[in-house]
Parts: sequence; C-alpha cells; structure tokens
Amino acid sequence: MRTVKTTMLAAMLGAGIAASGTAFAADMPEPYVEPVVPVIATGGWYLRGDIGYKWYNNPSISFATNTYVDEWNNSSLDSTGLIGAGAGYRFNDHFRVDGTVDYEFQSGVYGEGYCGGCGAKYGVDHTTETADIDAWTFLVNGYVDVGTWSGFTPYLGAGIGTSYLQTSNVAFVNPDGVNGSWESGSQWNFAWALMAGVSYAFSPNMAVDLNYRYLNLGDAVSGYIPAGGGGVINYDNISANEIRLGLRYNFY
Repeated sequence: MRTVKTTMLAAMLGAGIAASGTAFAADMPEPYVEPVVPVIATGGWYLRGDIGYKWYNNPSISFATNTYVDEWNNSSLDSTGLIGAGAGYRFNDHFRVDGTVDYEFQSGVYGEGYCGGCGAKYGVDHTTETADIDAWTFLVNGYVDVGTWSGFTPYLGAGIGTSYLQTSNVAFVNPDGVNGSWESGSQWNFAWALMAGVSYAFSPNMAVDLNYRYLNLGDAVSGYIPAGGGGVINYDNISANEIRLGLRYNFY
C-alpha cells in the first residue's frame, strides 16, 4: 500500500514539474533575429553633357615687338555659346570628380591700336583692330555635394587643366580707309575654373544640372605681323562667366 502511494505521489510530482516547465517555456519570448539591411551603393560612374552661354571679361590686348609694346584701348570680347561633355565617378554622397571637354564657339574681339600718322588728318590716332577667338578646354574637376533635399543637391566645385585658344580673321582698318589682315595663331595655356550649382534627380539614373562657372583660359596670340618692325598681337587674361545647363546619366 505504501509503495502504491509513493508511486502515485511521484507521478503527480512529475506531472506538475512537466506542466510548470511547459508553462515557463510558453512564457519565454521568441528569439530576436537581426534583420539584414541591404547596402545601397552610393558610388559609381556617370556621363554628362552640357550647353551654356558665356560672357567674357574685357581682355588686355597689345601689339608687341622685340623693342616695344603698344597697349590697345577699348578692348572687348563678344559673348558666345559653348557645348561640352564628360565622364566622372561619384565616390560617396558628398564627393565626385569628372573630366570635361568643352568647345567655346567663336567670339569676336575688338580693340583700338595706336596709329600715329596714319589718321592724323582725320583727327583719329588709332586703327580699328578685330579678330575671332575660339577655345577648347580640358579640365579635371572636383565637387562637394552639400546634401540632398527633395531631389535637389547644391554643390561647389573647382577644376584645373588646359585650354587651346585659336585666333583667326585677324584684321585692321586705318582711319584713312586702308585695311588688311594678318596671320592666325594658336596657343596652349593653363586653365582653371570655379563652379557653384544645383542638380535635380528626376529619376534614379538621371539628373539635370544648372550651374555658374568662372573660367580662366589664359592668353591668345596672333600669327606674325610684319608691320611696325615685326611682332604679334597678344590677347591676355582671357576669362569668362558662364551659365551652364547639363544632363547627367548615372550608372549606379
């Protein structure tokens, strides 16, 4: 009889322990599994194309020989347009670089050169000097994207490189009506630029870009001029302000 009671007590005790263990397991929270967050690529290659309008600052123009320099007066360089293309790489959300090639359409240059006796009887002491200048620029640029708000990304940038300036249609008209033309010339220069603008991403891969650029192109030169003892016309300190509209295609 005692054995039966002992057996029943053990069975009841075991059932109670099992029931409490089950209840304890049910009360324990489910194990937490850290979700895998996908890594979004912010870097990658892009292509760009630009058009723009530019207005030049007045250059310094002179006729220079081995013995003297004749500084011209009232010099100016007409406004013109430009077209460009480039490729770049975006390293992260805030820094990118690109290389650009721009062609700046032909622009007319004007100046007044001293002409001593050739116009004395007309009460004019200068000739009217004209030419056309066109330019290629090749720049490596770096940009800092400040941030992005509702698809708009303002940025600042700077670039360095080289320019190729070519003069053509170099001509003169004296007060007495005598006129003529001189040889064309060309020259490579160091060039640099400063930019500020804003882009707008209207799709994951496309963005439109509006910016201002200050560009210093260096100097241009005519061909050899046999007059006045022989020399060249120097068109120095050629710089411009540009408004540019571009499109960027991102491969990321």
